[in-house]
Amino acid sequence: MPRYTVHVRDEWLTVPCRDPSYTIQWLGLEALKRYTKNKPDNGGIKSVKDTSFAARRCQGQGLLDADDTIEDVLEDNDFVELVIDGDTMSPDFIPSQPGISHLTTTYREPESYILLDGNSLTSTDLVNLGKGLYKIRLTQEAQSKVMQSRELLDTIVKENRVVYGITTGFGKFARTVIPVSKLKELQENLLRSHSAGVGSPLSPERTRMLLALRINVLAKGYSGISLETLHAMIEAFNASCLSFVPEKGTVGASGDLAPLSHLALGLMGEGKMWSPKSGWADAKYVLEAHGLKPISLRPKEGLALINGTQMITSLGAEAVERALAIARQADIVAALTLEVLKGTTKAFDSEIHMLRPHPGQAEVALRFRSLLDSDHHPSEIAESHRFCDRVQDAYTMRCCPQVHGVVIDTINFVKNIINTEINSATDNPMVFSERGETISGGNFHGEYPAKALDYLAIGVHELASISERRIERLCNPSLSELPAFLVNEGGLNSGFMIAHCTAAALVSENKVLCHPSSVDSLSTSAATEDHVSMGGWAARKALRVVEHVEQVLSIELLAACQGIEFLRPLRTTTPLEKVYDLVRTVVKPWIKDRFMSPDIEAVHRLLLDQKVWQVAHPYIQKYHVEHIPESRPESPTAFSLESPTSPRKRIRLDV
Repeated sequence: MPRYTVHVRDEWLTVPCRDPSYTIQWLGLEALKRYTKNKPDNGGIKSVKDTSFAARRCQGQGLLDADDTIEDVLEDNDFVELVIDGDTMSPDFIPSQPGISHLTTTYREPESYILLDGNSLTSTDLVNLGKGLYKIRLTQEAQSKVMQSRELLDTIVKENRVVYGITTGFGKFARTVIPVSKLKELQENLLRSHSAGVGSPLSPERTRMLLALRINVLAKGYSGISLETLHAMIEAFNASCLSFVPEKGTVGASGDLAPLSHLALGLMGEGKMWSPKSGWADAKYVLEAHGLKPISLRPKEGLALINGTQMITSLGAEAVERALAIARQADIVAALTLEVLKGTTKAFDSEIHMLRPHPGQAEVALRFRSLLDSDHHPSEIAESHRFCDRVQDAYTMRCCPQVHGVVIDTINFVKNIINTEINSATDNPMVFSERGETISGGNFHGEYPAKALDYLAIGVHELASISERRIERLCNPSLSELPAFLVNEGGLNSGFMIAHCTAAALVSENKVLCHPSSVDSLSTSAATEDHVSMGGWAARKALRVVEHVEQVLSIELLAACQGIEFLRPLRTTTPLEKVYDLVRTVVKPWIKDRFMSPDIEAVHRLLLDQKVWQVAHPYIQKYHVEHIPESRPESPTAFSLESPTSPRKRIRLDV
């Protein structure tokens, strides 16, 4: 018999339906009957049949027509929100994260798996797991290590040994011994009391990353988690049953305690949870709807679930992957701007950059040559000013290899730290089954990823800073030889005037966001945790900075393509024409003023999806292959030339 979960004010009610040809009106009235039945005053509802209400699906918040039949608009075990006329939105309602969630709109249960062993996961893999492209499984070796670790903990409990976090309290209460009969309650209380975060919930994608990363760390076999609990976490991940995790509340030492506690609380069947099927609902109902049971904690398992740097690291993985994507594409955007401004390519001569052999600088110069080399890709625009008297360009064009190059080297540095952190055991105490002991340490301290992500923000911001100056040159007729603000009938039309202001505003915001958070520390837990990393804010800031960089470069790409309109019928190089054509599939030329925000967002989406890189990459790759002698061993060409969609078959399993 089909059944439906209906949210009425402060209660979730399961309503069975013998006949799915009944209407939504019937479902609402049946839910109201059940709601009033348990209320001494009928919940203030005088007559159920005379009560007006609106019904909407929890997934996507789409309104349901009262006259529609249930079978036409709902699926078995669907979730419905009922709002009674005169009420405000249900007090338990959790708004969706701003923006459109990939998992909400396009989620299809994946058929491929990534095998986790605690040692092989990369930031690229983690981001793909967040997007819902894969499920996860444990390797056989990881399962064996987890079981061995758990056996040691069970022995410790059986022998009544006094060990921190297993048979004692936490932090300041480390010397308080807890009776064996209270050890389960100890772990449950830990999760409840530590679920003290605030702010908007992480998006479904970011919560998937957080859960996947925690599973990967537990799979190393140094945390003492039971295999049963770990498998329950994997089942929840594979069903995309995702806990409510507020984005604020971690100081980044003793791990990301608050966010990881919220993550574990939902798995216990408490608090709120989200799935593509249910939207937001009570965790116990979401788990039940997917045939899952709440986890039951054994000694040390609560601590094993929350002690680590996974919030910092998972957000950091997204930040570094997006930084990598926008850094690649920034070179392409800048090359297009240089063409529009009739710049010279002499500054990218390979011999110049051999004399200052920073890897990133050499890589960017090579990329510019691959896009602009007139012998390789004839450009009518370049040919039109071949014999002009200009000797050199402004720094924003001439110095791209030096400025963009250090960004690439920064990303490489940070990516290495994040990938190391992804596969690190960051618990306390550590369980060494082969030594038969547990050891307390400080691997939970988030200083490594915190410092790296502060550095990432400072480094990648420079792409926006130099891009904004190029936008100024495109818009300023005294610098560009183009119409003011890239529009005809200036005065009547303002063109890119305020788009440039938006870029300037974002660059200014970044100047504040680039102030490092990891230089701060506040003593917590009664001075037991007396130095912390503030890594959670470092990660969130880095993500915000990267997003601003993407948006500024979106504006530059729009402006450069608009500049080309005034140089027609002349054509640029083949790869840059392909980029222009791509942009014109989503944004029309600017003939007269119109609503600009959708244009910026459309091009931002192209950059997020790496489509600009994808159309230019084959030409960059071909040029590289044909000019191998000019490459140097110190130039990490694999970093720039690898396809963003290249498979990692070593750990991926298709079924």
